[in-house]
Amino acid sequence: MSESTMSEEAVEGTSTWPDLAVGLYDKLTGRGAEITYQFEDMTVDVPDKVGDDAEHARWRLDGTISITTSERD
Repeated sequence: MSESTMSEEAVEGTSTWPDLAVGLYDKLTGRGAEITYQFEDMTVDVPDKVGDDAEHARWRLDGTISITTSERD
């Protein structure tokens, strides 16, 4: 199976944003790729446990996260 065929099948099998991000990162890893995320006043409620009775801490993100990859020897 060719690499392009494998990539097309991976995209067709993707059903969530996290799956898409993981697939993209896996594809770019080892190719000197850089992925940059920018957030402007984004808030995330982070649960302290699983369940309906979980309490949440509010995290505020305002800035840039940069992930850089490079090939290993």
